[in-house]
Amino acid sequence: MPTSSPAPIPTQQPGVVMAAAYADGRRVSDVDIGEAGEWAHRPGHLVWIGLYEPSADLLGQVQAQFGLHPLAIEDAKAAHQRPKLERYGDCMFVVSRTAQLVEGRIALGETHLFVGRGFVVTVRHGASVSYKPAREKAEACPKLLAHGEDYILYAVLDFIVDNYAPVMETVLAEVEAIEDRILRRELRQDEVERLYLLRRDLLRLRTAVVPLVEVCRKLEHGDLVAIDDVMQPLFRDVSDHLLRVQDEIDAVREVLAFAFEASLMLGQAQQTGITRRLAAWAAILAVPTAIAGIYGMNFEYMPELKWRYGYFMVLGGIVAVCSVLYWRFRRSGWL
Repeated sequence: MPTSSPAPIPTQQPGVVMAAAYADGRRVSDVDIGEAGEWAHRPGHLVWIGLYEPSADLLGQVQAQFGLHPLAIEDAKAAHQRPKLERYGDCMFVVSRTAQLVEGRIALGETHLFVGRGFVVTVRHGASVSYKPAREKAEACPKLLAHGEDYILYAVLDFIVDNYAPVMETVLAEVEAIEDRILRRELRQDEVERLYLLRRDLLRLRTAVVPLVEVCRKLEHGDLVAIDDVMQPLFRDVSDHLLRVQDEIDAVREVLAFAFEASLMLGQAQQTGITRRLAAWAAILAVPTAIAGIYGMNFEYMPELKWRYGYFMVLGGIVAVCSVLYWRFRRSGWL
């Protein structure tokens, strides 16, 4: 039977990031997965376990310790879930999506949370930063952490939403740089492709953010589970942050659409200018071509061929007509 006194950090198995027990908002011991259930059942104690891409065997151990529903465990094994909030008996299962920039692209990951009486289990998949800062922040405020599972759930969701901000700031800076280049020159092929990729990534991020708003609203109003009255305004704050992120995504996607359209219009305008210049030069060159064609027909009776100054008159006429055409095209902006 575990005690409430601090214990040496146990040897963690692969997939376990942290596993600790808390009492009255203070960390009292690191625990083994095999003892987590015993700690969770102690009065006034709370177990917080963090997993990263755990194996099926590890999830099975966690399920046995806390009596988690098999359907929730099946969802936690697959990292392709939509953000949602479900209740299985006394346990709440929350799915959220994380975002991180990986080699210039927005990579999405997932975090699954099991929240029950006396325990919180977070399961991370894919692109995601460590939740160590969120844990340290929570441990630094024992009074808030004493609210138990509700506060840990808030701390994790708030950390996830806060990490959308640097992603959006980086994307916005790149979009503004692309906008500035559009005003100076036509975009290259790779830059146009980058516009398309950014817009597609933002659409994927939006599909991750929007459902999470509904999850936080359910937590705020306690639709599925009873949430501490003190915690409800905190979930409302997370909802507000998500709505701001959603507005930023929509605004940046609109800017990208304008930038893409502006690039296309500038390209079309440049092509139109080139077409006009080619047409103008073709019209000018058509004059000597036509005259040369007439006198190259080799008819026997062509009076002009016998003129002494016919050659110079034809050349003069060609130069005069071409000069007038050039002046007219230049005046109209075609050359």
